[in-house]
Amino acid sequence: MDDQAAVGANGPEAAQEPARADPIAGELVTETFEYDGGRQVTVYVPPDPPEAVVFAGDGQLISQWGGYLEAADVPPTMIVGAYRTDDEDEMVRIHEYSPPFDEERFAAHESFFVEDVRRWVRSRFGVALPAERTAVCGVSASGELSIAMGLRHSDIYGAVFSASPGAGYRPPAVMPSPLPRTYLVAGTLEPFFLENATRWADALRDAGADVVMTERAGNHGDPFWAGEFPLMVAWAFGR
Repeated sequence: MDDQAAVGANGPEAAQEPARADPIAGELVTETFEYDGGRQVTVYVPPDPPEAVVFAGDGQLISQWGGYLEAADVPPTMIVGAYRTDDEDEMVRIHEYSPPFDEERFAAHESFFVEDVRRWVRSRFGVALPAERTAVCGVSASGELSIAMGLRHSDIYGAVFSASPGAGYRPPAVMPSPLPRTYLVAGTLEPFFLENATRWADALRDAGADVVMTERAGNHGDPFWAGEFPLMVAWAFGR
């Protein structure tokens, strides 16, 4: 797929920060990394010691969802949100998040996400949970990132949460093994992204993975992403 097709495939990015209860009981901690001239990561630290951790792309958005977890009956869960690029060119974000387009840029971001961020979380917060208590999460283009990270690093991320994934990254002819448990969700008013999510759900099921595929009323960027998040966490980590 060429770059122009990729823009169309991932669609306009309309996600807005969802409303949440404020103030939260937990804490938000932000650090700036050297990667890409200064990339931020925000961590939601739950009020009780974390029993699970979710690493996420599009961290400006997903790191703010701790209030949803506090309102739900889920184990204390840390959210580690790595921010997307500040570049206004949407293709830069897609090249970081989706493997097929720019191997070098994807690999650089992968190293930052998988190695640098996890190392800092372990050092700063003393959190290094096993794969069965660790998930990777994303929405839209970062929904592709979450699937890619789960498939490439199932020894680290035991669960994948992918909402409304784009179509740049598609199921490979031969799936890796083992496969992470995967929870996909998409909206009824975003048929392109619903098709992408369903494609991945079918391919992963055919390969023997544990898969949940949920279809919700909503459009691309609607708050159903945030509303689904506690259900994802409950499915992966209990309660």
